[in-house]
Amino acid sequence: MTELQKTPADAAQAPAGAAQAPTGDAFLSVRDLRIHFDTDDGLVRSVDGVSFDLHKGRTLGIVGESGSGKSVTSLGIMGLHRSKRARISGEIHLDGEELIAAGPDRVRQLRGRSMAMIFQDPLTAMHPYYTVGAQIVEAYRVHHPEASKKQARARAIEMLDRVGIPQPDRRVDDYPHQFSGGMRQRAMIAMALVNDPSLLIADEPTTALDVTVQAQILDLIRDLQQEFGSAVIIITHDLGVVAELADDILVMYGGKCIERGPADTLFDAPEHPYTWGLLGSMPRLDRELQDRLVPVKGTPPSLINVPSGCAFHPRCPYAELTGGRSTTEVPVLTEAAPGHHAACHLKAADRHRIFTEEIAPRL
Repeated sequence: MTELQKTPADAAQAPAGAAQAPTGDAFLSVRDLRIHFDTDDGLVRSVDGVSFDLHKGRTLGIVGESGSGKSVTSLGIMGLHRSKRARISGEIHLDGEELIAAGPDRVRQLRGRSMAMIFQDPLTAMHPYYTVGAQIVEAYRVHHPEASKKQARARAIEMLDRVGIPQPDRRVDDYPHQFSGGMRQRAMIAMALVNDPSLLIADEPTTALDVTVQAQILDLIRDLQQEFGSAVIIITHDLGVVAELADDILVMYGGKCIERGPADTLFDAPEHPYTWGLLGSMPRLDRELQDRLVPVKGTPPSLINVPSGCAFHPRCPYAELTGGRSTTEVPVLTEAAPGHHAACHLKAADRHRIFTEEIAPRL
């Protein structure tokens, strides 16, 4: 893995007031994180100034469409951007230790023990030529070299049992292709938690699973978080998942954070038109459907040619109410309510009126 690179020139592009000082009692503090990639087509600004805090025992949901920068953010926290073309700047503090300035060996020591990740597709994330148990054993012995193979195997069986794999003493010797999709996801969770990490990142943990298995996986993550007291990041495009698990929500669009706040507040009184669109396109099962779902019109922006000003303005039905600011000025996160921030040029009174009269009746 190549060492993470700081780029002062990129950091200088941050709008005033976008970054905040790390919060001392937060287990994970991300400040003005920027992850850009040099490509033959131009500079890809995958993550462009994201900041947030996460405390132990709490869950942060990061939501947004495909290509918004969610997974790139998580891989940046884990130190898994190996390409020499990656430019990374900002600050990532894990339990007080800064990771971007740390060398690759130190990040490797932390990865798997202090922080772990559940990848989006366990079939490709797990090695097809090794048994599930052998891979969990390896993950354990890397951080516990004093453990014997017998002890590590017993730990692997214990973790498979804890995540609900039936007959774990037998299934430990099976290969990933012999597990169903839900079972592979459980095995991936067992591997991630085998060293009792304090930070768990779950990237689309329920993708391609049927709804019954989705509910089981979400219940499992919640139960294991309560047992281990971990800080959890759930990355998803499914607002139903974050509604089930998250304490706080961060909405990403075009590589930026455009809204963040407590889950209850964000669902009850969202402040950004993009968040309104996401909520309006989510089916509701708790009441009779009166109208068709309203999709967010248009397509996500190219991260090589991000629109000027507010990246969402080409798709925003209210851009004309900003007096042209949405096309020329990048909005900065401002506090709309205690702990609730949004990056929008619409005046607070206009946002309240639009939400009350047009958006809330449809949600």
